[in-house]
Amino acid sequence: MEIKVCGPGCAKCHEAERVVNEALAEAGVQATVLKISDFNEIAKLGVFTTPSVVIDGKIKCTGKVPSKNDVLSWLK
Repeated sequence: MEIKVCGPGCAKCHEAERVVNEALAEAGVQATVLKISDFNEIAKLGVFTTPSVVIDGKIKCTGKVPSKNDVLSWLK
């Protein structure tokens, strides 16, 4: 599983990354978490507002920090 946390590096982007990592640890799921901050690469993913979370190429959340419960549901 590949999870991309997209954003320029603002506080909300860091919070989104923390929530994703916390959910992974709680679920015991192995995944590669990539922080994407290059705007061109983010746009190529189809993301235009940040923070965003993309799992295996599918946009799961955009424009907000997801809840841990949201992330846990995406990992199933």
